[in-house]
Amino acid sequence: MDFTTGELVTRKSYNNDILFRVINIDNNIVLLHGEDIRLEADAKVDDLVKVEDRELEKRKKKIKEKEDYSFRLFRQDYQLMKEKREYETTSGYNQPANYFQIPARVLHLDGDRLYLKKCIDLYQRIGLQVHGVHLNEKDMPLEIGSLVEKIQPDMIVITGHDAFSRSKGSKNDIRAYRHSKYFAETVREARKVVPNLDQLVIFAGACQSHFESLIRAGSNFASSPTRINIHALDPVYIAAKIAYTPFMEKVRVYDALRNTMTGEKGLGGVETRGLLRTGMPYIDQEKESFD
Repeated sequence: MDFTTGELVTRKSYNNDILFRVINIDNNIVLLHGEDIRLEADAKVDDLVKVEDRELEKRKKKIKEKEDYSFRLFRQDYQLMKEKREYETTSGYNQPANYFQIPARVLHLDGDRLYLKKCIDLYQRIGLQVHGVHLNEKDMPLEIGSLVEKIQPDMIVITGHDAFSRSKGSKNDIRAYRHSKYFAETVREARKVVPNLDQLVIFAGACQSHFESLIRAGSNFASSPTRINIHALDPVYIAAKIAYTPFMEKVRVYDALRNTMTGEKGLGGVETRGLLRTGMPYIDQEKESFD
């Protein structure tokens, strides 16, 4: 059976559990990227099955329901945080809500161009400023230093694709992972520029990534503690939770993971200070008069 780049397939040897995109075909070996999860895999041509339109529609409907549920959870959480901020800023609602906010700036590095677009769409829907950069995972350590200097982000998301290969070593050996070592190197390079975990918040990792190495390198949050797959949009929800938490408050790890689709088996981290700064008074330039 012939396959083409960009075609959606599943693997017979894994009971057709994950939807993949065909990225490259070389000498009967096909490079695959997860369509909804950040997993990279290889497969032989005869192990692949094309996904028919009806099956594809069914799978996409199921994942959209999951994504919509996570977004609703985030919106509820965001509304509670907003009401709390307004209450505290306005002395218990005794004063008018005459304040402004300085939003966090996010630098998002992604090894997958399509995932990057999905993530940027979600950042914009949530209301966060983001500078998205598509880079091959191997190039990220070389580029991150200059990007941090140029963009001056409050938070960096370093992600793309990853996978653990048992044939290359044990789960404790970072050499047994496709891209974990590049993610860790990228984090270390970023920490050379901004060492403090509260001045620059970092998320790093993808599916099955070597969690311990990413945390040791200086990540605030990372994947994947139990080496499971994570959803493509999970890093955005962690970024949003930190971005909308006041900088005088800490973000508990559980609270950051609560709105993700993967949860604590696929994501983890350390307590981190929020990034949102609120000021007052808010001046409406259109109404201001100099008569």
